[in-house]
Amino acid sequence: MSSRDPVAEQNELYARAVREFGRALDRLSAGYEGDVEKRRDLRQEIHLRLWRSLTAFDGRCSLRTWTFRVAHNTAATWVDQERRSRSKLVTLEEVEPWLVGSAAEPDLDRPRALAQLTSLIQRLKPLDRQIMLCYLEELDNATIADITGLTPAHVAVKIHRIKAILSRRFIKDSSHA
Repeated sequence: MSSRDPVAEQNELYARAVREFGRALDRLSAGYEGDVEKRRDLRQEIHLRLWRSLTAFDGRCSLRTWTFRVAHNTAATWVDQERRSRSKLVTLEEVEPWLVGSAAEPDLDRPRALAQLTSLIQRLKPLDRQIMLCYLEELDNATIADITGLTPAHVAVKIHRIKAILSRRFIKDSSHA
């Protein structure tokens, strides 16, 4: 049994998580919530739940995996609560026709491409959104599988499918130039 103060340990772990993953949590919040004000609320909720969760952190996974698992679970719950009636979230199968049907821009610059990517990610159902945001944070398939509860092979398939959809979309756009 540790002679250290459990709250002090919790605060140290939280400070370390924020120091190491804070910018990624900001990007994650932006990937889940488009509205700036609501994004701040989501970010605050993620930080609160992360801090609270650290009392149960036992080191069976890395602090990185734990942080992302808590953040994604919080964000998925947020999406379910905030967007249930406002907009229709889609699966990977449903997103491709949406992309193909959208207007192609011949002069697709980097900010516009990032805006399209963000828009696509925000339309995905929480699990697919979670996978892509983790992938964009350069987490490996095993870590993403740990966070999502899927197998690494299933994660790889989902990543491959959405990358193929995006490639077709961006190749189509650039061919109109």
